[in-house]
Amino acid sequence: MSYLCAPFARFCTRFYEKTVLKMNTLTYRTISANKATVNKKWVLVDAENQNLGRLASEIASLLRGKHKTNFTPHVDCGDNVVVINAEKVRLTGKKMHDKVYVRHTGYPGGQRFATPVEMLKRKPGFVLEHAVKGMLPKGILGRQMFRNLHVYAGSEHPHQAQNPTLINVKDLK
Repeated sequence: MSYLCAPFARFCTRFYEKTVLKMNTLTYRTISANKATVNKKWVLVDAENQNLGRLASEIASLLRGKHKTNFTPHVDCGDNVVVINAEKVRLTGKKMHDKVYVRHTGYPGGQRFATPVEMLKRKPGFVLEHAVKGMLPKGILGRQMFRNLHVYAGSEHPHQAQNPTLINVKDLK
């Protein structure tokens, strides 16, 4: 039986030398992004007359970097997002009056409730920040990504020097 194996072995070695050894294996490697190779940009998003949840999910996707080709789940490879006109965000249905934000002061009987109407008067950016924060990963990486979000109530922002590019959220899909 050994005389049958020799030609087959020669065929296998020739095939291996022709195909596998001459193949450029660098093109088949998955490239993982790291802190040094990530290319972060500055993006400007206008929240005027946008639905809260839909806008928040797109912002969370931008913060994570899921729109990039070198997206890596365990690396902060998202962009810096500047949101303007956060006080003009919309909620559908009766959510503006029925939705409740719950917090606790830390003292006995210290549970406090607030509706989005009250929160938009007191802290206009909180409603959008709260929605985006809930859509980011929990833990150190999510907190690091959340620091790249800058929410402002009016149309003015102090990040003109970074030259952010205006993005229409409805065109991202």
